[in-house]
Amino acid sequence: MVTAHPLPEGFTEIEVFAIGTALLVEALLGFCLNGLTIISFRKIKELRTPSNLLVLSIALADCGICINAFIAAFSSFLRYWPYGSNGCQIHGFHGFLTALASISSSAAVAWDRYHHYCTRSRLQWSTAASMVFFAWLFAAFWSVMPLLGWGEYDYEPLRTCCTLDYSKGDRNYVTFLFALSTFNFMIPGFIMLTAYQSIHQKFRKTGHFKFNTGLPLKTLVFCWGPYCLLCSYAAVENVMFIPPKYRMVPALIAKSVPTVDAFVYALGNENYRGGIWQFLTGQKIEKAEVDNKTK
Repeated sequence: MVTAHPLPEGFTEIEVFAIGTALLVEALLGFCLNGLTIISFRKIKELRTPSNLLVLSIALADCGICINAFIAAFSSFLRYWPYGSNGCQIHGFHGFLTALASISSSAAVAWDRYHHYCTRSRLQWSTAASMVFFAWLFAAFWSVMPLLGWGEYDYEPLRTCCTLDYSKGDRNYVTFLFALSTFNFMIPGFIMLTAYQSIHQKFRKTGHFKFNTGLPLKTLVFCWGPYCLLCSYAAVENVMFIPPKYRMVPALIAKSVPTVDAFVYALGNENYRGGIWQFLTGQKIEKAEVDNKTK
């Protein structure tokens, strides 16, 4: 006989089921869309460009976020975390690694778009590969810090998944959060803001708007902003007075980033969208700008 585990404190049966379902939907939808992005890059020769390598890096990172969300969804349906404390540390590290790599890769795309549209310089394979390598290495550095004692991974309020522990708000947490948010949210956000503002001004002069220049930064702020705000508030005040179910909302919003990114960077990219259509149907769209410069 299977023993039913008790509900996590502060949650009702319907709330646990709703959170698990939301995580599952986000995981499956994001994984399918980003998986399609990855496979299309592999199968369609015209998509294999230096610029699209940066888009591929976002898709790989977002697939990792989806896997992390799927594990959290499975545990939510079980009502408990079945993988022990070591599994919690691995889950927290994996979640941070893929999330930070996704943010850094998004900033790299902004940098590439700025140079294409504003300086008319083409991205080389060596530069693109170096940028991807640095984005993942940088993400790995910050993700491993809590495993080494600077910051700490622990259970989220539902206690069926793991992330950075913001419950203590001590000096160790505050110093790590300040450095983490500066290098992995503020600086990438600044790069995206300045790059897309310059591109927008260029588009206004030419009268040809190739894409929505405000959407990438809005995506970053909308998906990661609530979670950053919660963690930042925890650095100055005790957030434990906020009901656990409300503290889960920023994490659920953050897990939507793979789906949103797929529409912004792949399906929202005329060139990449044409390649995906060719992969799905075998029909080649009329001269989809193969150098990926209709972003």
